[in-house]
Amino acid sequence: MNSTLNLSNVKKQQLYSFLSGFISENKKNKFEEIILQRTRYITVVLEDIFQPHNASAVLRSCDCFGIQDVHIIENNNKYEINPDVALGSSKWLTLYKYSAAENNTIRCLQELKDSGYRIIATTPHKHDHTPEALPLDQKIALVFGTELEGLTPQAIEMADGFVKIPMYGFTESLNISVSAALLVRSLTGRLRNSGIPWQLSETDSLDIRIAWAKSVVKKADLIEKEFFRKTDRGN
Repeated sequence: MNSTLNLSNVKKQQLYSFLSGFISENKKNKFEEIILQRTRYITVVLEDIFQPHNASAVLRSCDCFGIQDVHIIENNNKYEINPDVALGSSKWLTLYKYSAAENNTIRCLQELKDSGYRIIATTPHKHDHTPEALPLDQKIALVFGTELEGLTPQAIEMADGFVKIPMYGFTESLNISVSAALLVRSLTGRLRNSGIPWQLSETDSLDIRIAWAKSVVKKADLIEKEFFRKTDRGN
């Protein structure tokens, strides 16, 4: 089958329009509304999260606050989604899994660095910035560690900065799902009120809307094949 990654934006728009013919007007309007609020300027990285409830709650928060990409590192623990908590949010996100390398943390974070992201470790043990003061002049990858042990030494070493949620009680740290929600809400709110170009590119917007359409259209693969059959025959 033709890969959408290799298509021109014109052809992608034609494919999306074709798939949209099988989607309700309400759903199409929702796609167009939500895509304008999606961003890849901030991304979330989850390192070895093993509790399905927390992992799924993080996905839900990312969807709610417009974070499109979530990077999942599986060194020792396989990432599992609890559908009762995620409430279908995973199908609206772009998930990247890292499980093939000897050290998936290094691979993931280096790839993000190479893509222009500043690696920000979330940890209660180092104080660099609060969410309100963390610089947004560069793309940010927020890295969250396991519930019990936090981030690995490799993640801490590769971090370009640290962020800590101020707390004033006896408890040292928050549940990871709560921490993720607070940080993502704070940073995306600041981003939207800034002059930074945080919205998706035209290509990313098309790719994501095509993926969304495929997730809701029954027998989307067959419909996509029919699109290429018709358009290839017309060339």
